[in-house]
Amino acid sequence: MKTALPEYTIEQRISGSFLSRFLQELFRNTGYFPIALIILEFLIEGMDFFLKPDLYLLIPATLVQTYVLARRPSKFALGHLLGSLVAPALYTIGEMAFEGWKFFQSPYHVMYLVFAFVIGLLQAGQLRPKDLLSDILLLLENLVRAEILFALYIAFEVYANPLQTVSLTEFFADGAHQFLALAVLLLGISAALANVSTQHYSQLLKQTAGQLKVYSEWLLGRNLLGRAINDPNSMRLSRQKRTMMFVDIRGFTSWSERRTPEEVASLLNRYYLTVEGLLDNYQIIKYKFTADEVMVVFIEADEAVRAARELQETLGRVLFKKELGVGIGVHTGLLVEGLLGGQNVRFYDVIGDTVNTAERIEKFAGAGEIWISEDTRLNLSNKIAGEQRQVTVKGKDQPMKVYLVL
Repeated sequence: MKTALPEYTIEQRISGSFLSRFLQELFRNTGYFPIALIILEFLIEGMDFFLKPDLYLLIPATLVQTYVLARRPSKFALGHLLGSLVAPALYTIGEMAFEGWKFFQSPYHVMYLVFAFVIGLLQAGQLRPKDLLSDILLLLENLVRAEILFALYIAFEVYANPLQTVSLTEFFADGAHQFLALAVLLLGISAALANVSTQHYSQLLKQTAGQLKVYSEWLLGRNLLGRAINDPNSMRLSRQKRTMMFVDIRGFTSWSERRTPEEVASLLNRYYLTVEGLLDNYQIIKYKFTADEVMVVFIEADEAVRAARELQETLGRVLFKKELGVGIGVHTGLLVEGLLGGQNVRFYDVIGDTVNTAERIEKFAGAGEIWISEDTRLNLSNKIAGEQRQVTVKGKDQPMKVYLVL
């Protein structure tokens, strides 16, 4: 059984939800030209604009491109460039079905294609390790996007004041046009510099968050960290029914005494990686390594027994060449779990007789053996049939029934 995902994974919180990426893409990139184009065409055509297909082609095309770029951001330059052309391509194809080649007689339709291509090309160039060149490309991207407003203003002036737009010289003879061109350019540069600074800071925050995620997972584990992020109250001390499993390498102490520290560390790392790879497929609360011992907190007894069988089989193959094996003990009962510690240092742990009993059952297990308590057996959906023994466990007045899992 795969581990149930939390409501929001850590990765989703760092990268943002799909909705946040969608809205950011829509209003900061894909929707920029279409929004300005809608205003322009409305000013030119008035209420008749709502009776033409332009609006009803442009909006869906914009939303489709936004979805494509926000859903699966491409890591490849060509893929991103093609994604940036989705909206203008769909809009152009749809309009040409109604207007034919007459569509290109409107300068702002051509502008849409040109601006989309240039901005897409500049964005594609930024899909590389962040350096000075990527900063320059980001600056140019923001400048080009700022010039969309000025370009569409020129298109409007061509329609509204044709005598002033016979040539660039005639157009810029008007002081208002000079002011607007200079203001758009300077404001574009200002916005571009601010965007570069913001992106650097955002990248630093993501890197820091990523590092903190790794360190936190080392201490808490992925599942527990995700649960804590979604519901901080879940970390409070509480009494819960859990199934505890302890795994320990038999003969490890004597084996390690005859080996170099490097050999011992190498074996332990392989042991840890094997355990970690297997446990990631099960629904667990937490697992912890202490030298050659592994403690695992399971929600369900069935999961614990299935994991114990798989661990015994896989670790047996890993340790066989070293003439080693593992013993596993499993017990189910009530315990207290949550954060323990002082004001400045805290850790998540489980305490109680259930934990101690599981560890003592594990001490009874020989290499290649899995022993479970009567409480665990009663909590299994399918009762196992294995050797039964009465064992004396430290701290218990009466012998305990334990069962060998085959």
